[in-house]
Amino acid sequence: MTFRKLTPNLVVRDVAASAEFYRSMFGMKVDKTVPEAAPYLFASMVSGSVEIFLNDQQFVAKEFPAIAGPPLGGTLTLYIEVEDVRRLHDEVLAKGATVTMPLTDQFYGMREF
Repeated sequence: MTFRKLTPNLVVRDVAASAEFYRSMFGMKVDKTVPEAAPYLFASMVSGSVEIFLNDQQFVAKEFPAIAGPPLGGTLTLYIEVEDVRRLHDEVLAKGATVTMPLTDQFYGMREF
């Protein structure tokens, strides 16, 4: 078996607000939404070959009731490789984002935040 693609599928409280975060912080674009106008149940964000799905928590909870509560928390991290991580780090800080891990050169050779 060969894997062709991996798309993080994030369950969020507010799809529109989450899409705006990925747009304003990282320059991602909305590829599609369901429905076409807010309030959204789903959005697909893209930048180059990177894609992130955003799904409304309450809608997803209809199929998977355990997702309805307790409140969502930090259960996922995303690794997105970029050309200039220092520049991205500085840009998101300048835009007011909270960065929970400082820009660090890791022992395995990656620079990440």
